[in-house]
Amino acid sequence: MLRFVVPALMMTAAMPMAARAAEVQIASQGPVVELTVQEIVQSAPDVAQIGAGVVTRAATAQEAVRQNAQAMDRLVQRMKALGIDRKDIQTSNFNLNPDYRHDRETGEQSFSGYTVHNQVNVKLRDLKRAGEVLDALVSAGANNIHGPNFMLEDDADAKARARAGAFASGKAMAENYARMAGYSGVRLLEISESFQSYGRGPIVVTGARMEAAADASTPIEPGEVGTGVTVQVKYEMVR
Repeated sequence: MLRFVVPALMMTAAMPMAARAAEVQIASQGPVVELTVQEIVQSAPDVAQIGAGVVTRAATAQEAVRQNAQAMDRLVQRMKALGIDRKDIQTSNFNLNPDYRHDRETGEQSFSGYTVHNQVNVKLRDLKRAGEVLDALVSAGANNIHGPNFMLEDDADAKARARAGAFASGKAMAENYARMAGYSGVRLLEISESFQSYGRGPIVVTGARMEAAADASTPIEPGEVGTGVTVQVKYEMVR
């Protein structure tokens, strides 16, 4: 969160090196109005993130890891064949866990082997191929897919537009309150901001949905993503 306080005065005397910086509190003469304003800017996304992984099970840890490594290698090779750069493929999760079976009648647990979860995050830059890539991942053996999550790779411009809109709205509201209270204008005392991103929820593809995806092309529509800023402003009403 960015926080900016408008200074009330300038300190000209040099402070000792050992002294700590002091927080300057602005003394207001008139009433103070505090507002929280949110502005959301919609934009067409330019990248998407897809999580693709393989889950394997075997009697021993070594065998579960070996099978998983082979499956993941096929998956990565398929993504590279689709033109996805290696730098856009990143391992996000790897887990090796023992499996136990629970006997409901006796309440006992018995060891049944090991499960390996291996997941990679894929950044897709050609959004028109999102459906094609999902289908290819399923065909290559992925049995745990999340996404796509659409986003802006560089959201600086969207943030700037959202910030400008929120600040203008906040100032207009503060001035309106001042006029209703019999004052001529406002003076900015303090401002802070935080950002949020809004987009469509991820598509989770597992089990039967993967079998269906293998028989038909998966339609994917990127739509728009929202970049939101929440601005908190404090104004003093002035004559």
